[in-house]
Order: sequence, then C-alpha cells, then structure tokens
Amino acid sequence: MTPRRNERALVRPHVVTGGRAHPTRNVFDLVTLVIFNGDLPRGGLSPEKLRIVELCRGGPLSVAEIAGHLGLPTGVTKVLLSDLVDDGHLTTRAGSAEGRQSKIQLLQEVLDGLRARL
Repeated sequence: MTPRRNERALVRPHVVTGGRAHPTRNVFDLVTLVIFNGDLPRGGLSPEKLRIVELCRGGPLSVAEIAGHLGLPTGVTKVLLSDLVDDGHLTTRAGSAEGRQSKIQLLQEVLDGLRARL
C-alpha cells in the first residue's frame, strides 16, 4: 500500500529534535532570516538538518519558509536551526523594523505559497 499524498510521515517532533523542546538560543521569530554560512563538514547531520543547509544555500530564508519546506512545526524547526547556528553552519539576521512587512501581508504571502504547493 502506498501512502497518500496528503499523509505525513508519522515521526514525532521530539524524535527529530533528539527529545528537546526548546532551542539553545532564543533569537528566532517567524521572520528571522537564516543565512548559509559556508561549506562546513556535514557528517553527522540529521536528514532534516541537511535539508535546511541545502535550502539555505539558495539564499536567505525566513524561519517560516524553512518550516514550510520541511513540513515541520516552527518550534521543531527552531530547535534544528539553533543547533545549526551553534555548529556554525548558519547565521541569522533579524529583519529591520522599517523593512518588515505587516503581519497580514506576511500571512497572506505564506498562504499564497502554501496554496501554490498544493
């Protein structure tokens, strides 16, 4: 029996994060930009962390975008991102106050992106 397209893998989030529920640093919000920091050895990275590094190689992405690409909750994504920042694979940059979009506009763009993927 093949899985249906809309069914997600039944891997619990605590398995993906190694049992941790909180990131090691509290610098992530949904619009924090995550930036690839260069080619470092990737041995020992989980499949989810490897996917994040590959996603960020294409250019800066927000936490919300990364969570959407991975299909994981943002809390789980933040834990994975904090590990990658701690290891030096990624850096973060908060958007400037004047450069931030309104919350409604950001949510609309996220919704449009999700609709385009379905």
